[in-house]
Amino acid sequence: MTLHAQVKYVLELVEQSPYPELHTVSAQEARDIFEETAPALNVRPEDVYRTEDRWIDAVEGDILIRIYTPYQPKTGEKLPILVFYHGGGFVIGSLDSYDSLCRVLANMAKCIVVSVDYRLAPEHKFPTAVDDGLEAYQWVSDHAHELDGDNRRIAIAGDSAGGNITAVTAIGIRDEGDIPPLLQILIYPVAGGAPETPSHHEFAEGMLLTRATILWFYDQYLEQPEDAADPRFAPLLAKDLSGLAPALVIVAGFDPLRDEGIAYAERLHDAGVKVELAEYDGMVHGFVSLADAVDQGKVAIDQITAALRDVFAENNG
Repeated sequence: MTLHAQVKYVLELVEQSPYPELHTVSAQEARDIFEETAPALNVRPEDVYRTEDRWIDAVEGDILIRIYTPYQPKTGEKLPILVFYHGGGFVIGSLDSYDSLCRVLANMAKCIVVSVDYRLAPEHKFPTAVDDGLEAYQWVSDHAHELDGDNRRIAIAGDSAGGNITAVTAIGIRDEGDIPPLLQILIYPVAGGAPETPSHHEFAEGMLLTRATILWFYDQYLEQPEDAADPRFAPLLAKDLSGLAPALVIVAGFDPLRDEGIAYAERLHDAGVKVELAEYDGMVHGFVSLADAVDQGKVAIDQITAALRDVFAENNG
């Protein structure tokens, strides 16, 4: 397995960056750095028909969502919906830093995208993020008609920490008997709890996401060390994964999180869940968000949106 040349170029740019590593600064400073640097190599933003920011009620405080409606023929047909959870280690990331990607997803998948600004650590410790994820899904399902959306055609997706929230939300939906999503898309997800897999150590440094930063993220997010074994943080440790929505799991070959993503896909398969595992061998963590510089990021977006179009079409009517 060889690191892709375009990824090497990105890593060289990062190496020359004047910014400190995220785990060496405060949470707010890390957020500021991410918001300033994230747009540089992201997929290019596209116009959509409409965007709307809205606050929705949650058990312990409101959650901000951003609703993207794509251009569409005026047929009166309700659109399918994708609920999206951004990445950022449960500490950084925002609606704005994932705005470009959500616009592209809405246009390419021909669906409404609801991006969820779940509350971040360390101000809001585990399990706030996953609680917000489930509540946001339930709100979208209950209020789809207000969005001109079809609550029978909802999918969920997220990358990294957002992939974790996606996986945990899928389990919560099953357990609470809510209308299930048609598809869960886990993009290089946090899945395994204790970061002790071979890939965590093999790619500990120099591959964009470092082991030190991962451990710092987890320290910010988890209230106590024992939380690392809670299935709401480590869905790989859940006793029962049967009856979950079909899954598309995307992993990157040079990602510390690679092994736990693969292991989670295997556990889903063993539980009887329909799952597609897509391994992008020469890529690093976050490559989908580097789509303006890394062609495989565009390929992954094509795969994601094709899967969404297919499942929405199969369940229309």
